[in-house]
Amino acid sequence: MIIRREKYLNDLILRMHNGMIKVITGISQSGKTYLLFNIFTSYLESTGVDRSHIISIQLDFRKNTGLRNPDQLLAWIEPQIKDNQSYYILIDEVQMLDDFEAVLNQLSSRSNVDLYVTRSNSRFLSRDVLTEFRGRGDEIHIYPLTFKEFCTVYPNDKYAAWDSYYQYGGLPYAVLAQTEEQKVHYLTSLFEETYIKDILERHALKKTRELDDLINVLASSAGSLTSPDKISATFKSKINSSISPSTVSLYISYLEEAFLIKEASRYDVKGRKYIGSPKKYYFEDVGLRNARLGFRQTEENHIMENIIFNELRYRGYSVDVGVVDKRRANTHSHLEIDFVANKGSERYYIQSAFSIPDEEKEAQEKNSLINVNDSFKKIVVVKDPISIRRDDQGIVTVGIYEFLLNDNSLKD
Repeated sequence: MIIRREKYLNDLILRMHNGMIKVITGISQSGKTYLLFNIFTSYLESTGVDRSHIISIQLDFRKNTGLRNPDQLLAWIEPQIKDNQSYYILIDEVQMLDDFEAVLNQLSSRSNVDLYVTRSNSRFLSRDVLTEFRGRGDEIHIYPLTFKEFCTVYPNDKYAAWDSYYQYGGLPYAVLAQTEEQKVHYLTSLFEETYIKDILERHALKKTRELDDLINVLASSAGSLTSPDKISATFKSKINSSISPSTVSLYISYLEEAFLIKEASRYDVKGRKYIGSPKKYYFEDVGLRNARLGFRQTEENHIMENIIFNELRYRGYSVDVGVVDKRRANTHSHLEIDFVANKGSERYYIQSAFSIPDEEKEAQEKNSLINVNDSFKKIVVVKDPISIRRDDQGIVTVGIYEFLLNDNSLKD
């Protein structure tokens, strides 16, 4: 079954011939190669681009080992550029190419070359894009399947789709696997054999137990406030580990660079400033998070919050955790807003509330939103399958299905 990734195809189309090196990033197995070599290539051919003007190379193939040498790769590519028409060069797993920076800069300097590359998540870091191509790197980040994309596999049953999605996540192979046993085995082995091994090898880490324990802590507490100091103290008291807060912080950065997790910083809404520790961490794919814990901690409310966080990022928003200072008479308290989503002039305040069974719970969930004194939209997302509704205070409540399946759910 073909799952169309229309957003990413459009991202590529909008960047065609912009003079930049298009660098497609994302967690391993998220669909980078398929996007470039199948979806984008098919689009080029459908617009009349001759196949001889699409030069493709997958460097992780055994037969292409010799082309990881920069001189051999250039000697293979350059004779194929035979005229002044546009050529599209697609290179998969570019981090396997020696001296790739010089090679890509040389190729992209040609006026009739449009260059696209994919890169491995943990061997070729996101921040490098800004420098290694002399300011000419244009990053397109691919996420695992959104719930809307996922539902193309379950076209007539969004409820069954949700039950599978929050358990096994959105990595394409896990979605298309036929049995639960296959899904579990794939996600578990992928975490261990790909992500963890890559991190250990890249950073020459010896203390594998401490990295394992850290991942377990972050997976168990996804969406909860934590800090390197707190994690270090827990390690010391629970497993007699001497790992320092600075080492914990470093290990967390490795996991972020591998696109396994993403931090959400705390933002003082009224003071309009960021607050330091603690922070929250969410997993890029909830299936990987669940696999890491042996599918033993699959609390739907916490996973729904993680899914909302990922959806907001997929839609192009930067996402923080909101903090609202509430003063009344002699009392002073800090209220939390799950997400403050920003994109340009847009801002949304969003609460993830799995269930609102009564008025008391409703008041609790809306309390922080009511205390935000600005005109930006305030939204409560619930698990119940309801359409968008607005109360007298302007706070919108929407069901998770409507929120995820309606591209305009934030604006409606």
